[in-house]
Amino acid sequence: MPELCRFLGIIIAMYYRDHGPPHLHAVYGEYEATIAIETGDVAGFLPRRALGHVQE
Repeated sequence: MPELCRFLGIIIAMYYRDHGPPHLHAVYGEYEATIAIETGDVAGFLPRRALGHVQE
């Protein structure tokens, strides 16, 4: 996984030539979500506190 950042147990990654729209992947333990960069739309699930850190 091409990792951009790792903090508080959360891993942020982006994949080269992944499907559109531009988004990032956030993994926290057993949870995973994709977050659209432009709109902030979330697909998948992260606990509320972890999602808040990623969105910040």
